[in-house]
Amino acid sequence: MPYELYIALRYLRSKRKTGFISLITYISIVGITIGVAALIIVLSVMNGLEREVRSRFLGVDSHLRLVRQDQEPMADYHKLMQQLQGLPHVQAVSPYVEGKGLIKSREQQTGVLLRGILAESATQVTDLAKNINFGQLELGPTAAPGEPELPGIVLGFNLADRLMVTVGDKISIASFDGLFTFGRMPQLMQFRVTGYFETGLFEYDDAYAYVSVSSAQKLCKTGNSVTGLEMRLDDYEKADAVARILQQTLPAEYRPLTWRELNPNLFAWMQIEKWAAFIILCLIILVAAFNILSTLIMVTMEKTREIGILRSMGASQSSIQKIFTFQGALVGVLGTLLGDVIGYTLCRLQQVYKFFSLPTDIYIISWLPVDMKVLDFVFITVAALLISFVAAVLPAARAAALDPVAALRYE
Repeated sequence: MPYELYIALRYLRSKRKTGFISLITYISIVGITIGVAALIIVLSVMNGLEREVRSRFLGVDSHLRLVRQDQEPMADYHKLMQQLQGLPHVQAVSPYVEGKGLIKSREQQTGVLLRGILAESATQVTDLAKNINFGQLELGPTAAPGEPELPGIVLGFNLADRLMVTVGDKISIASFDGLFTFGRMPQLMQFRVTGYFETGLFEYDDAYAYVSVSSAQKLCKTGNSVTGLEMRLDDYEKADAVARILQQTLPAEYRPLTWRELNPNLFAWMQIEKWAAFIILCLIILVAAFNILSTLIMVTMEKTREIGILRSMGASQSSIQKIFTFQGALVGVLGTLLGDVIGYTLCRLQQVYKFFSLPTDIYIISWLPVDMKVLDFVFITVAALLISFVAAVLPAARAAALDPVAALRYE
């Protein structure tokens, strides 16, 4: 063990003439511990929330979409589907039609975002069928006792609640395409409610309705064309890579959209929140670092005579600087390690036992989610140690600059 480190450890453990200095040292360790633990817990919780939102979003939407640059309907989609199914990482492809309309029940009417899908292939692209909590994903002709057959429709849970309808009820939809075209009557169709879906994402549950592709084509007047194609990949993180392949192999008239690009504001805002939390909680570590700085300044004043003795015995300026740098760094290391252990332990306990619950009428999940990432631990640990080291440099340099003769005369 280098003698500089040995002396630093002795200084750290020895009783001070002024007990106040020891108190500040303990406060510094506690401050760094709290800051590091809080950073780990908060970032892990935000990672967990992001994971839950992403899993719910990908449960009703695809990993990757392909649309036309001019937003016009896609007529030649059958050949494109075959081409896409041969690409690496692509597991399933399905066409879809999107449109806007006015949906009306006996009691209420409201705007609706209409989505036409092929039920047999769409279930391979999304997990919509798993999110149906009442009824079933039946979009073909369905009949009720004593009533004619009508195409089926699946509504978002909140939308069905606002319309005051249940499975088996009839609703009408008017396409906005017809409503805003001069001289043309709006296209009106009747449907029978066959189920509700609930994702936990308000923008889906409150506004979306699913019908068959053929019904959506009639309402939106797209003929045999579709809005685009949606794909499921073997790994959603490969969406950007597959999108680049599509840009290189397909004509310029087509545009791939990844799951991040479909909801840019949501995921960008979550990243901003993570950085904001990181910066705010780093202030706790900074306060502790200032305590390290002030502690070492007072220690150098208290140990001035000892510094003079060490210098007279042959210790160099760099050795004196190392002693006090080591002392400050040891405070940082101790606080950081304690913070890492406490943060990991609390996060792990939450993962296993789910001590902290959330009100289900406000949040989409019933417990506080936690997702610990190694990179977060490394980044937080390095940042805390770096701040502690920088805080120790100034008083260490001041101690090294003391004149040995003047230091020996110091009382």
